[in-house]
Amino acid sequence: MTKEHLIHAQDVSIQFFKAIEDNKLIVAGKTESQLNEEISDLGLKEFGIRRHWHKKIVRAGKNTLSIYNEDPPDRTIEEDDILFVDLGPIVKGYEADIGRTYVVGNDSRKLKLKNDVETAWYEIQAWYQHQTTLKASTLFQYAAGKAKEYGWAFGGAIAGHIIGKYPHEQPLDPQSLELDVHPDNPNDIFLRDEDGNDRHWILELQFVDKEKGIGGYFEQLL
Repeated sequence: MTKEHLIHAQDVSIQFFKAIEDNKLIVAGKTESQLNEEISDLGLKEFGIRRHWHKKIVRAGKNTLSIYNEDPPDRTIEEDDILFVDLGPIVKGYEADIGRTYVVGNDSRKLKLKNDVETAWYEIQAWYQHQTTLKASTLFQYAAGKAKEYGWAFGGAIAGHIIGKYPHEQPLDPQSLELDVHPDNPNDIFLRDEDGNDRHWILELQFVDKEKGIGGYFEQLL
């Protein structure tokens, strides 16, 4: 039932993101940390989300170029800004991992970036669904190729990872890349875990324009 639980966790998380939008939390003038705190409060109040399995991320403007393990200085959201939110809610003991991009204002290039990274995500998912064997490195290269196809650079160090019941499976070697969609991971992502269970993967895309200092992000269950 793991997949059904993960889909439920994701469905709740998507409702959470809709509530963020409906409550109009994303506006210019707030710092990233302030918005992060307001989002956390909303998740607890409306969805009973008390824990996240990874750090909660809000990044705006040039900070959208930063990868997960970086911690850029807190920034204030500006008019005509781009930002993304990346959350890992735990719902009834199962993990979700959701990332979405938002544009404050009507900047056409930023809106294109937001739309492109989402459209590309679903195109990659459709391609993935026709595969029966697939190296993690091949999936990464396909994702990076999609970024180039849309006129962007691929900004992430990885293009996804496994997810599961909290806490999800960890490699025996902490330095191993075997559970990440990484260019140096040659393993087939359809391989089962050591107990014979299916693995479930997140696809995360970060498309960037380094010259303009903007990035877009879209992430969810593959």
